[in-house]
Amino acid sequence: MPTTTEKVQSLITALLAGREANPSLELVDYLDAIPRLESLADVPSGTPVLVRGDVDAKPGATIGEGDIRLRSMVDTLKYGIERGWKQIIFGHIGREPEKSLSKVASRLSEILGQPVELITDWFDATTGTIPDAVKAKIDAAKSGSVLMLENTRRYDVERVLWKAKPADAAKLAEPLAKFANELAAKVAKAYVNEALSAGSLDASSTIVPAAMDRVALGEYVAGEFDGPMRKCLQTQLVIFSGLKIDKLDDLEAMIGRGTIRKVFAAGSLAMALRKAIGEIDGKEVCIGAAEEASHADKPYYIPRERVEQAKKMVTDGRAKGIEFIVPIDSIIEDGTAVDALKPGMQQFDIGPKSSKLFEEKIGEFVASAPKGAVAFHNGVFGMFEDPRFEAGTKSFIPQLKRMKDAGVEVYIGGGEGGASLERYGKPDWVTHTFTAGGTVLNALGREPVPYLVALREAAKK
Repeated sequence: MPTTTEKVQSLITALLAGREANPSLELVDYLDAIPRLESLADVPSGTPVLVRGDVDAKPGATIGEGDIRLRSMVDTLKYGIERGWKQIIFGHIGREPEKSLSKVASRLSEILGQPVELITDWFDATTGTIPDAVKAKIDAAKSGSVLMLENTRRYDVERVLWKAKPADAAKLAEPLAKFANELAAKVAKAYVNEALSAGSLDASSTIVPAAMDRVALGEYVAGEFDGPMRKCLQTQLVIFSGLKIDKLDDLEAMIGRGTIRKVFAAGSLAMALRKAIGEIDGKEVCIGAAEEASHADKPYYIPRERVEQAKKMVTDGRAKGIEFIVPIDSIIEDGTAVDALKPGMQQFDIGPKSSKLFEEKIGEFVASAPKGAVAFHNGVFGMFEDPRFEAGTKSFIPQLKRMKDAGVEVYIGGGEGGASLERYGKPDWVTHTFTAGGTVLNALGREPVPYLVALREAAKK
């Protein structure tokens, strides 16, 4: 059933508003409202099914190299193959429009053991339509076929919501509704989301479901949300780091759930907390270049309002018995350790005293943690890709194994955290590693995952 401009405008407004659109809804409310793959068991053989795939991958020389996201799609794709569906995978690779999915299609073909044809030029941006030749190719495909549409980000319509403002909803609704309706009319009317990491406001993830007759979460995505993600909502210990200060919002939301007892912080997040704790405790704390107005255009800059936010978080958290553990020394640009940053200095890693403190505090947690305790780790402690600034991260990774060996369930949020485990540890040192750091933070933090918002709305039909 085609969607309307009015419905798409309402959806855009909700997507851009984020949590404010439905402040009472939590992650479990979205998940409970969205059908699972099994709900499509009655879809007949020969039916085209759109699969929003996790195709943003860089395949290496052999299967198993750089293709974990592609392999995460296998159960869903085989489910469709066994039922004779014509599955049309679509999604993006990188942010650059010129990138191609040709190597991805080839690797997925190897993984599945059957051809995966890549369809190029599948959208005519000048007319806002899908060429009839694309529909003809899908019509001619055999039951059980798997096809792939070229990089969705080649087209502006896919990226138009990235920088959109609420006032833009009205003018964007018509072309986006047309795009979704074209896909429903010429490609497929059933839609499966099997792209855990696709947390951006791409039209393929957030608008297209509105025009579908049936929608569902794929096997892997549903499994990640229903299992490990829900488990992380019970986290007692969280380790947060990274360059982006907006992670402070995610940490605040996680603390608000009332289960966290210890917070370990590094990176920009720790700079804000360190400054806040100093002011609360009546101690002078300098965070160097991170608080200097001359660095306001840099990603590591900490605006004053973030320090105030951190002060409130720490004050409220301490009142609830939460302990905040932040670095007590830093590795600066020349690779030396300093106890206190001075104006102009920038922290590139935590120092050895901080590593020792973190180890001691992990020991305290392990000694007192209840059975089935949960720990969540996100990010790295410094610029770990540079050997001069890897010591903090490298020395902490064994603490994850220490917790797991003591019976704590340990989850890593993917991204750099997952990369650091791969570099300095082993997969079985933790309970589970997610493949999509940004999506995990959305799900556990303040803002709803955009594609869950879209699927929940689409499922109301």
